[in-house]
Amino acid sequence: MPKLIFVNLPVADLPHSIAFYKAVGATQNMQFSDDTAACMVLSETIHVMLLTHPKYRSFTTKQIPDAKAVAQVMIAVTEDSREAVDSRVADATGAGGSADPTPTQDHGFMYGRSFEDPDGHIWEVVWMNPAAVAPQSNEAAA
Repeated sequence: MPKLIFVNLPVADLPHSIAFYKAVGATQNMQFSDDTAACMVLSETIHVMLLTHPKYRSFTTKQIPDAKAVAQVMIAVTEDSREAVDSRVADATGAGGSADPTPTQDHGFMYGRSFEDPDGHIWEVVWMNPAAVAPQSNEAAA
């Protein structure tokens, strides 16, 4: 079984966040959703858990930062083409997100843009030309 990633994000308005993530291509897994959380599926291996602030606080005693004021993480996902990168950012902007909170990257073989969700969480969207990326071993150097 491939490893799965679950990104847990605190959100101020769960229904609004669900609508936003649907607009950027996620589907909702109702089996892991309720009035306090929504499991949004980006791919077979990437899931975003949208958690109300009270639900998020049940997992940690740390303060929830205001992602509109501070950046704690930037989450990067890949797309299949430069056009798909632009399309994902346009979808996010059309759904109430903000486009390009970080600098656009264009290195020819790699292209990346970003968006913020309604709570200020930064998502980077990246395309890399597979022919320009040499396969690398996952083994650590001895």
